[in-house]
Amino acid sequence: MKKAELANHEARRQRIATGNAADQLDRVVNQIIRALRSGRAAELPGLGTIEPGKRWIFHPEKRKALIKDVAKP
Repeated sequence: MKKAELANHEARRQRIATGNAADQLDRVVNQIIRALRSGRAAELPGLGTIEPGKRWIFHPEKRKALIKDVAKP
């Protein structure tokens, strides 16, 4: 998804102007980049963690099974 598409989606979801949604998106991305450049990991709730280093490494969050095992009678 491109930045403009994401901003439009969030603008509709939050019922705000597209420009405001784009500004919010820019702030979040800049916070993530600043954290990584300063040597801190960036946690993305529901997605995973990005670890700093020579090359940034993404560690996806472990997802729980959506369907639980059903006990057989």
